[in-house]
Amino acid sequence: MITTADFKNGISVVIGGILYQLIEFQHIKPGKGGAFVRTRLRNMRTKAVVDKTFRAGEKIEDAYIETKKMQYTYHSGNTYHFMDSKTFEEVSITESVIGDNKKFLKEGIEITSLWHKAQIIDISLPAAIILKITHSEPGIRGDTARQAFKPATLETGAVVQVPLFVNAGDAIKVDTRTGEYLERA
Repeated sequence: MITTADFKNGISVVIGGILYQLIEFQHIKPGKGGAFVRTRLRNMRTKAVVDKTFRAGEKIEDAYIETKKMQYTYHSGNTYHFMDSKTFEEVSITESVIGDNKKFLKEGIEITSLWHKAQIIDISLPAAIILKITHSEPGIRGDTARQAFKPATLETGAVVQVPLFVNAGDAIKVDTRTGEYLERA
């Protein structure tokens, strides 16, 4: 159990049986009445953000989140299969946990998984990965009047906007958080 005095951005807590991550908090001491803490919490499973207010000194159950390095091996249907980098044990993760990260999953990529009470709750990809372009329309020289970018399909199936000079077969570095082109690799 922790109190509101122990709050730090990024800690995990359990409120009403639901796992939350503290995004931000603010201690408020009004002129009248008791002090309180206003918070923004992210539901770790649904990613929904909620605002919640606590009385100063209120006790909340803290949650222990374990991280494990895992390597992506393959997927079949709505299930993605990973190998634990330490125990070499295979772990299956459903598409609902993977979310939008699936468009950047490449065979052999190492991810970080978050676990709570022996159950996986989320995964995080490296900040940037290198992927090959499988399809892209050729860029037309001097065609910068309307846009300097064109869509390109990557080997994982994701579509990103790339500069006109990048062609099919090129390897590019992509930011996995925003899905934006960074540079040619």
